[in-house]
Amino acid sequence: MARLTEVSLAHRVTVFFLAVAVAFAGLNAYRNLPRESFPDIEIPVIIVYTIYPGAAPADVEEQVTDRLERELTGLDGLKELTSVSQEGASMITVEYVSGTDIDTALQKVRDRVDLAKPDLPDDAEDPVLQEINLTDFPIIQVNLSGEVGPVVLKDLAEELQDELEIVSGVLRVNLVGGLEREVRVDVDPERLRLYGLALDDVVDAIGDENVSIPGGDMDLGEQSYAVRVPGEVEDPLEVGDFVIVARDGQPIYVRDVAKVSFGFKDRESFARIDGKESVALAVQKRQGANVIEVADAVKAQVELARERWPGGVEATVLGDQSKDIRMMVKDLENNILSGLVLVVAVLMVALTFRNALFVGIAIPFSMLITFLAVQLSGETLNMVVLFSLILAVGMLVDNAIVVIENIYRHMQEGEPRRSAAGNATREVGSAILFSTLTTLAAFSPLFFWPDVIGDFMWYLPFTVCLALSASLLVAFTVNPTLASAFMRLSKRDQQPAGSESSAAGGWMARLGNGIVKLYRSNLTWALDHRVVVVLATIAVFFGVLMIFGRFNHGIEFFPSTEPTQIIVDLEMPPGTRVEVTDEVVRELEGRFSDLPDVRVMAAGSGAGSQSEFFGGGSGSATNGRIILDLIDRKEREQNSFLTLEQTRARAAGIPGATIDVDRPQEG
Repeated sequence: MARLTEVSLAHRVTVFFLAVAVAFAGLNAYRNLPRESFPDIEIPVIIVYTIYPGAAPADVEEQVTDRLERELTGLDGLKELTSVSQEGASMITVEYVSGTDIDTALQKVRDRVDLAKPDLPDDAEDPVLQEINLTDFPIIQVNLSGEVGPVVLKDLAEELQDELEIVSGVLRVNLVGGLEREVRVDVDPERLRLYGLALDDVVDAIGDENVSIPGGDMDLGEQSYAVRVPGEVEDPLEVGDFVIVARDGQPIYVRDVAKVSFGFKDRESFARIDGKESVALAVQKRQGANVIEVADAVKAQVELARERWPGGVEATVLGDQSKDIRMMVKDLENNILSGLVLVVAVLMVALTFRNALFVGIAIPFSMLITFLAVQLSGETLNMVVLFSLILAVGMLVDNAIVVIENIYRHMQEGEPRRSAAGNATREVGSAILFSTLTTLAAFSPLFFWPDVIGDFMWYLPFTVCLALSASLLVAFTVNPTLASAFMRLSKRDQQPAGSESSAAGGWMARLGNGIVKLYRSNLTWALDHRVVVVLATIAVFFGVLMIFGRFNHGIEFFPSTEPTQIIVDLEMPPGTRVEVTDEVVRELEGRFSDLPDVRVMAAGSGAGSQSEFFGGGSGSATNGRIILDLIDRKEREQNSFLTLEQTRARAAGIPGATIDVDRPQEG
């Protein structure tokens, strides 16, 4: 390291040029680094989801879940196999050990599922395999609500869906809710019997007629044309004109045995925002896209679309991941700026303002080098990386303080700037090198944290080690080079000892001298009473252990912070229709309507109601969920834990309903 300092001092212009180049490159990296909520890690979990319409949970378990589990048991690298059998659906979670190649594992699971398919009931749908990828979770959800009816809401949502999917950085937009149209063919059994037909004859006729058929190629002159026979209906009611069969030259039409209508599918779910019918649009971003830019573009597009919506239609944003990322980015910027100001202010007591700046510059410069290294490594500016950078800010000036202070001391002793910079850095080089290495060693065990949480938290030691290594590089190159070119002794240090000017020195000098005098007296007393200090240290150590053992409140993975949401889950008895479940959910909405600090109340019943914002997923006709989204903490009237208890009290007392009121699980 001493050699590195000598080379830097010998080529000061080159160092200054490289420093400016690295600063611009770091700024550019900071601006262009994708902001994401979570690191892009592989979660070795595969979900096998099978729909068995109308089947009871016991039948689902016996005829679907058990048969699939028999095939899946014994997979190489399998860690755990869990399953849930509910009305009309089976969900099996296949968890592999960490480090398993997820693509290979997915193919093996698919092969085993294919082996089990012949044993599944004929009415069961083909099993669907799904990976878990943190980048696939919606970054923002837009809920359209109003008193215009579910049909209008669905039409408006479909228009907005098309517009959002062309926004830069958006991967896909999933639409959930509203009424879905369908052609209903209500067959009359008596008429079927009269004509001697079966229900399958009607089904086959509709399937055979409503299809476009390729007709090959036709050569005309020098051109060749593709021929297609269009057979898809444009008017749904034309289905009634399909011929089922012809007897004695007389066709029998679908309308002869059935009533054809263009209506809506039977509702499987209900969703509301603040009591109004709603349709949800869940937005997923492309991998590597900036979550803040994508979320801002989505909200801007919603504002443009709002201008053409009919009166009473509102757009409510839920689950905006960009809020937390934006807050952490601001925290990082504030920590860098406040750290720079505080370091300069503190060092001005012992050094001059100019020399304090030499130390302060280590914070932003080390950060810029770190941003550049993060970009070159292919990582993103996610929550773990941002947290790690905030953690490292306070440690970035340690090396610079030691180097600059020692250079200043050598200059006070009469050495020229150039030799003072070299000798002082060489003198403390080993100390700051091993000091940094011990800090890196403290974080290095985190690299070996096992399982998925280890993959997730790997970014913490990786980022901290990058930042500390950058600060060490700055201390050995940039700091001594700047000092050799621009460091000056203060006026009081240039005066002969004991002179009037030297004695005065200003209030900062007197404050610095007072602090040094107090420290020296305490250090002298401690050295004169070494046995007392050692015994007192041991006593304090064991005293802290005993106090912690007596008064600690246990250990938890995530801190119990004030919840920003309250989740109310409802389960009705098996066999309950979704309309009945929704009536209970409506009653709960009425009970919660005047709770304090609630920004938005989102309610869902039936299919998909157990997902985070009713964007698909688990749930049946007997399930319901209400999400109370609370306002920002600084604007609340009361502690949100109190609001949580009030919600529990109001949710009690509904016969036959199992209600669970809790805050979202952290992590």
